[in-house]
Amino acid sequence: MYRYDQFDATFVRERTEQFRGQVARRLAGELTEEEFRPLRLKNGLYLQLHAYMLRVAIPYGELSSKQMRKLAFIARRYDKGYGHFTTRQNIQYNWPRLDDVPDLLAHLAEVEMHAIQTSGNCIRNVTADHLAGVIPDEVDDPRVWGEIIRQWSTLHPEFSYLPRKFKIAVIGTDTDRAAMRTHDIGLKIVRNDAGEMGFAFYTGGGQGRTPIIGPLVKGFVAKEDLLSYLDATLRVYNMHGRRDNIYKARIKILVQSLGAEEFGRQVEEEWLRIKDTVLKLPEAEVARIRSYFAPPAYETLPAYIPEFEAKKKADADFGRWVRANTDVHKVDGYTAVSISLKPVGAAPGDATADQMDVMADLSDAYSFGEIRVTHRQNIVLPNVRKQDLFDLWTKLKAVGLAEPNIGFVSDIIACPGLDYCNLANARSIPVAQRLSRRFSDPKRLSDIGELRLNISGCINACGHHHVGHIGILGVDKKGEEFYQVTLGGSSAEDISIGKILGPAFSYDQITDAIETVIDTYIDLRSEPSERFIDTYRRVGIEPFKEKVYGSSKERRPAAE
Repeated sequence: MYRYDQFDATFVRERTEQFRGQVARRLAGELTEEEFRPLRLKNGLYLQLHAYMLRVAIPYGELSSKQMRKLAFIARRYDKGYGHFTTRQNIQYNWPRLDDVPDLLAHLAEVEMHAIQTSGNCIRNVTADHLAGVIPDEVDDPRVWGEIIRQWSTLHPEFSYLPRKFKIAVIGTDTDRAAMRTHDIGLKIVRNDAGEMGFAFYTGGGQGRTPIIGPLVKGFVAKEDLLSYLDATLRVYNMHGRRDNIYKARIKILVQSLGAEEFGRQVEEEWLRIKDTVLKLPEAEVARIRSYFAPPAYETLPAYIPEFEAKKKADADFGRWVRANTDVHKVDGYTAVSISLKPVGAAPGDATADQMDVMADLSDAYSFGEIRVTHRQNIVLPNVRKQDLFDLWTKLKAVGLAEPNIGFVSDIIACPGLDYCNLANARSIPVAQRLSRRFSDPKRLSDIGELRLNISGCINACGHHHVGHIGILGVDKKGEEFYQVTLGGSSAEDISIGKILGPAFSYDQITDAIETVIDTYIDLRSEPSERFIDTYRRVGIEPFKEKVYGSSKERRPAAE
């Protein structure tokens, strides 16, 4: 993973001390909250419903065991003993005291972490495929390019005051595990007809009140031109993006209003003007950064491990966990292990300080000290020997981290909602907890099969409800919480925006309504292996609407 050089370390340390002075002035009454607001936001500090919230950057979702232990220490000392992993591959602390935040940031700096550019109208944390570097069909490792983009974008003088926040994601395979086309810029690493590596640029995606799938603006940008093309794109956005209306300020609105072709023409024109300047990426610099992502010292192992296969057959629970929570690895004898942060009845994405310490210890013991955070709010140990899986599973089970539900309906994305966020209209966490309990039987989950359920507490869509196979959006109706359901969304390579099922449901009705949707799918699927999204696309929304609303008079409030 990338390590700070002397400039990085000095800069983050100095920035922390600068903020310490700003906090002292605020506490002394020398700064009003309005004056302090832009200063704290530049350091990732929000003021939410009940307390301050600090958002910490985890570039391209990569953590070392040392960093995870520091996150655990901070949760224990400065929060209420836990942290919340987000869809941006960040971690949020919901309860830090203002006077403690400078010390908290100083602790982060000790392990090469910070909260800079996790808020504000700037380029946010760059995200990537959580299986980067270990998946077999990868064109190239997106972490390398995520780090290049991070260095280019951090405190970029021209892009520090954009019309609106700006998000970039990078993937290196045809399989999209990073919701790439829901981003302001989505980058897919590709090869052209000559076999040269470069990037397909998808620009103008986003969720929120106007969900848009990012269109392809340029099919191939050579790797040495990556930064100049990014720069040109941001320049066009900075020049034309709306600053008079926050709801029309995102680049997706600009691309939509100009049209992808015209937007691309303007970017191309700007790019031709700057492409041969200092923005051209030197191969030596790419090689330098690539060296930080060199693979670990893998052992030479057979692809088939008899002891492992025998344990899978002998222990049904272990076999179920392996099928759900592991991915194929590019190196024989290894696998990538997903640790679900969605145990039954828990808040999705939360991890206690003790669990973070355990995950750090397990990463040292089984995965070369390397950890990944996924955009679905789970954790990955990317390099585990198959022969170690049973021992790893046993230890995860002891701390409540062995839920075999990755990709199933209880693997829920959920924003903090009205329990924390002052923008939310409704609670997200209690709904997720109810659904998690309703669908807690592993055998039932396996029968239902792959199903992505996402929940947002408001139209800002931090819970990615638009691209859930089933999406739930919290809405306010005369001071009461209601929940609108969408069907047919996807954030994967088959990306689509969900359609509204019909009238919203009350808090007491929503769990039963979702169960009716799922039962209807089971009745409609052509065979047990047909996924929910495929059944929906085959039969459309009407059969679901008829079942859900046709039985609405008989539906009772959930009993949980």
